[in-house]
Amino acid sequence: MKKLLAIAAISAISGAYGQQLDRSVRPSAAPAPTINIKNSQVFNLSNGITVVLSENHQLPRVSVNLVMGATSRVEGDKAGLNQLMGQLLMSGTTNKSKDKLDSEIDNIGATLTADGNSIYLSCLTKHLPTGIGLMKDIVYNPLFPESEFNRIKKQSESSLLSTQSSPEEMSSNAEKKINFPNHPNSNVMTSATLANITNQDIIDEFKNQFTPDGSYLVIVGDITPAQAKQLANEAFGAWTGPKVYKAELNDPAKVKGNRVVFVNKPGAVQSVISVSFPLDIKPGAADQIPLSVLNGILGGGGFGTRLMQNLREDKAYTYGCYSDVQVTREGSWMSASGSFRNEVTDSAITQLIYEFENISGSLVKDDELSLTKSAMAGGFARSLESPQTIARFALNIIRNKLPEDYYKNYLRRLDAVSKDDVLEMAQKYFKNGFNIIVVGDEAVLSKISKFDSDGVIEKLDAFGNPAIEMIKADITADQLISNYVKAVTQATTDKAIAKKLKGIKSVKQEISMTSEMIPAELTAVDVFVAPNKEAQSLSMGKMQIQSSFYNGTKGAQTSMQTGTQEMTVEELAAKKKSYGLFPEMNYSKSGMQYSIKGIETVNGKQYYVLESNDGEAKKTDYYDKTTFLKYKTVTISQQEGQTVESERILSDYKDVNGILFPHKFTQSISGLNLAGEIKSIQVNGTIDSKMFE
Repeated sequence: MKKLLAIAAISAISGAYGQQLDRSVRPSAAPAPTINIKNSQVFNLSNGITVVLSENHQLPRVSVNLVMGATSRVEGDKAGLNQLMGQLLMSGTTNKSKDKLDSEIDNIGATLTADGNSIYLSCLTKHLPTGIGLMKDIVYNPLFPESEFNRIKKQSESSLLSTQSSPEEMSSNAEKKINFPNHPNSNVMTSATLANITNQDIIDEFKNQFTPDGSYLVIVGDITPAQAKQLANEAFGAWTGPKVYKAELNDPAKVKGNRVVFVNKPGAVQSVISVSFPLDIKPGAADQIPLSVLNGILGGGGFGTRLMQNLREDKAYTYGCYSDVQVTREGSWMSASGSFRNEVTDSAITQLIYEFENISGSLVKDDELSLTKSAMAGGFARSLESPQTIARFALNIIRNKLPEDYYKNYLRRLDAVSKDDVLEMAQKYFKNGFNIIVVGDEAVLSKISKFDSDGVIEKLDAFGNPAIEMIKADITADQLISNYVKAVTQATTDKAIAKKLKGIKSVKQEISMTSEMIPAELTAVDVFVAPNKEAQSLSMGKMQIQSSFYNGTKGAQTSMQTGTQEMTVEELAAKKKSYGLFPEMNYSKSGMQYSIKGIETVNGKQYYVLESNDGEAKKTDYYDKTTFLKYKTVTISQQEGQTVESERILSDYKDVNGILFPHKFTQSISGLNLAGEIKSIQVNGTIDSKMFE
């Protein structure tokens, strides 16, 4: 009997597969479903806090997010104030030092973080009373100690130095300033605005920003409504503060024709290009979903997008080119950007504009539309796996006055987006022109002026402020070098300099370096032995990663990847042009090509700019016009057929045996950012001769 049933089953299956199918007809898609999202529970406290609860008992965890309801402020000459306050908010309370607070957070395995607009807690349910107690203490009793203020301010100074090495950050700053003038979105910290911020400003900012009136308490996880109400009232029911700050913000800058903005990054071998413009759209508007579909087809959806297929796959101008749409309560914008070789800067801009215009001129293809909508639907479905998503949806509905079924019907509205809708979005939002931002070397300027409607290029600095044109130097290159050497040797005559330097037989520096992209601290040892020997080593822990030496006649480099490589004839010739503790001293007799370019203003300060070329690398050095100390070095070289750009910014000069040495630096090497600190400098100490073998 079992055998007969098996045969019958096989026969049935075989019959089904044997039917003729018309494979030329695509099966009809099932209608998009309504998402069964459980409504969050919402209630209010008497002091103005709106509580949003998303109950979920799958895991014994609870998260609590306290979000302020204030309108962001234009910070003017104290730009960065709110950001700095948020960094300091976890610096301790009047009841607990920072170390004790950190220890108690660690003891319960919690996450407790803050920024200038919110405080977030996540912990196991059993630790919620302790965790919410810590959160409450921060809200009620924040302490902004002067020592922590000074420490965070120093960190911010280092970050600002790094910004000047990052073309992506420079482009972002320009984009904010151009799209949103005199608007909170254009709050960009500079060294000048940072210097204006006092600890009292931080205290006042907290009092003005953190207030119960108009704020939201979002609770997610293993907690009942009754427990949530009790927790909210006990923790924050007695919290008082001023009325929430609300203000009408300036409209973003209207684009009328193409506007080209240039940010100078001397020596850059690539141009970072951003085509950007503000959007007149609010969260939840009818256009938001079709506009997001348009963005996904243009450049927001991976390798199959039009921008990637054109500029990467077809033209090979770049490794990646993407577009992005941001729709927020305080301003919306769209951008398309990428990094492109200098020689194709103008061609890349042409193709970027072409893709915006092309998608505005005809219907997109069926497969583009279906693939993009499928990807968006999948991403939306995956996001529902997180309880935080449901709470965020509830908060968005309240803050942005959306229909209660907005997210439940998201997939239906997405599925309803047609090719005509996409074309309508492109024609509606892409019609007025573009802000074209280029960060790169001045050599590309002649190529990009043709894209500006009036032919006049605006120039901004690294922080999006109007750039000051370089002026003619008032001294010669040799006079600059002489003044630099006098500054670092703290001597006033050539005789005094010679005597001081003659007494220096060797210098050994031990340097620590860290990077967000590297999991452990790096240690570098840099050795100089008079008159022209050099050696370096780089280690991570006890593992040596790289070493190199030059002993005056020959040299080599050893690394884990390539083994040992002897210096080439060309490299030896270049090294002989740049030797000594202060190589500039020997330029006039070593055969180095060098010249003074002028005086450039960087972040409000003036610097002499010296260019040099040893045949292997081009260097641009910046010297403070007042102190003559070296501020920055940009190096462009060729390594294994690739152009490598390196930028090092020096700071914190200190006296060691009568010589001023920089004790801190930030370095950017082809996208890798490092922060370095000199741990020790030994003059005329014992040097291991094996380093030069």
